[in-house]
Amino acid sequence: MSHALPIPDPAGAAGDGRAETPEERLDRNWNELLQELRVIQTGTQILTGFLLAAVFQSRFEDLDDFQRNSYLVLVVTSVLTTLVGLAPVSLHRVLFRQHAKGRIVRYTDYFVQATLVGVAITVAGIGLLIFDLVLGRLWGLAFGVLILVAVVMLWIVVPRLIRRSG
Repeated sequence: MSHALPIPDPAGAAGDGRAETPEERLDRNWNELLQELRVIQTGTQILTGFLLAAVFQSRFEDLDDFQRNSYLVLVVTSVLTTLVGLAPVSLHRVLFRQHAKGRIVRYTDYFVQATLVGVAITVAGIGLLIFDLVLGRLWGLAFGVLILVAVVMLWIVVPRLIRRSG
């Protein structure tokens, strides 16, 4: 009975010192992406539901052109973000049992990154719209920019600093 030894990580590709086969790495990466997708899909669907319900509120008729246009852009962005976040499910279904896990993992990573961009735009836009409605245009614009700055710091800068220090 022979046991195949795991293939060492070529040139530190994973960078974590694991001795796993390429298939094991793809399985692990796929499972990690699925966990991320579970979180982000729930968030995008809740945001989309919130936006779709807002049009039925009595105050919706009081929106000015900027607010109405902002709302419509947010609905489009949120719906597209939801679709992009769900795209890996379809990709997996189409490529299931086609020995294409590497492609599935690679493109799912792209879909997750695009979904994060969509979530950032949607969250900043919702902040802009709510603050604009409650406190005025200047506050709305300032809060929208503040949210984008927070996203850049928390989702891009801080993780890269942590990676660099690791």
